[in-house]
Amino acid sequence: MTLDALRFDAAGLVPVIIQDAASGQVLTLAYANREALERTLASGQTHLWSRSRQELWHKGATSGHVQQVVEVRVDCDNDAVLYRVIPNGPACHTGAQSCFSHLLSEGP
Repeated sequence: MTLDALRFDAAGLVPVIIQDAASGQVLTLAYANREALERTLASGQTHLWSRSRQELWHKGATSGHVQQVVEVRVDCDNDAVLYRVIPNGPACHTGAQSCFSHLLSEGP
């Protein structure tokens, strides 16, 4: 599979699920454009597109919590990507290991 087969959305982005390669824990859901994917594949580290800052984002560039990418997988519809990584520190900007640390409940 090549990058040309990916189905990017109207903004030129594809969702990226980031998973700890050892534990299987889902760490983050983010987005990547073609350039972020190219940089990830070339460097072996997580690169993404920041929708809030509208710029490329090298995970860990400022925090030191880089992620070594073990493999990049594509879903069956070619419209979502999975980065399996070895994290060097917490994945979430809050300091949590995973961005998915809160339970959703029905109550107030």
